Amino acid sequence: MKKLVFSHFPVAADVALLLLRVGAAVMLLTHGWSKITNYSERLNNFSDPIGLGPSLSLQLVIFAEVFCAIFLILGFMSRVFLIPLIINMAVIAFISHGDDAFNRQELPLLYLLVFVVLMLMGPGKISLDGQILKRRRY
Repeated sequence: MKKLVFSHFPVAADVALLLLRVGAAVMLLTHGWSKITNYSERLNNFSDPIGLGPSLSLQLVIFAEVFCAIFLILGFMSRVFLIPLIINMAVIAFISHGDDAFNRQELPLLYLLVFVVLMLMGPGKISLDGQILKRRRY
């Protein structure tokens, strides 16, 4: 029991990565889905934080929050699809809400932290990436 409580070795690292990956992506997907369903209303007042225009900015956010999140849930090409998610959260936290109070930056910073950890750790064995790599080893 002492070894389990005070051990620094992961008990179930791949399960933890699965929970982190799927949990964050599903929660982010709800934000993106509301942007798709209310696209025309949001287009008129969507911010343009990096000067690409409100239409392109909204489309890039939808791409990151919906399509990249779906691929992250599946664990397919995870590190590639984490790049737009990391950029999206960094722009939201540091540019769009850069002058706001911390409570407005907190959620995008939390997502940013999760996505950076996933970028460093990878999706784990319980993912399509893990299954593809497993097949290549034979």
